[in-house]
Amino acid sequence: MEILGKVLGSPAKVKIMRLFLLNQDSWFNKKNIVKRSRVTSEVATREMRLLASVGFIKKRGTEWSFNPLFKYGTELEGLLVKTDSFDKKTMADNFKKVGRVRLLLISGVFIKNKDTRVDLLIVGDKMKKSRIEEEIRKLEAEIGTELVYAIFNTKDFIYRLDMYDKLIRDILDFPHEVILQAKELSTQTLKNA
Repeated sequence: MEILGKVLGSPAKVKIMRLFLLNQDSWFNKKNIVKRSRVTSEVATREMRLLASVGFIKKRGTEWSFNPLFKYGTELEGLLVKTDSFDKKTMADNFKKVGRVRLLLISGVFIKNKDTRVDLLIVGDKMKKSRIEEEIRKLEAEIGTELVYAIFNTKDFIYRLDMYDKLIRDILDFPHEVILQAKELSTQTLKNA
């Protein structure tokens, strides 16, 4: 994100552009843009004014939406949406702060696969829900879309894994990437269950 922020002028602009590119059929008021992009009201106003002046977004009353007639929409979508724009190590380090995380797995929007049940699976113990939600909100602001996620304590996850729980099987049997994994949840354990 840092590189794109520098190239495009600011990280806030990148967040706002991603929000519109990933939600092209949606309309947002300024309050929603500020909340979902995690930028200040003043920054949102400045960036939206700039994006509207070049035709990237359009306005209807007090709401804004992506302008599908924008000349460089496809190119910007390729640059801002279809590239890996988050640092996996930083993501793992941030989630380590929420408790004893044993497994952090990404899928869905992170690997450009829309046919998955969740985007993020978090397994661990003594995790603080409020800290997890804060990290999720940060990620959502970075990528520009709401995440679907599942959280399990280790004992419950292993039980569900052993019982061939449909949600767990759907997550593990379809494309995903492991970002963080403790020894007790080895790749072999996940495959053999």
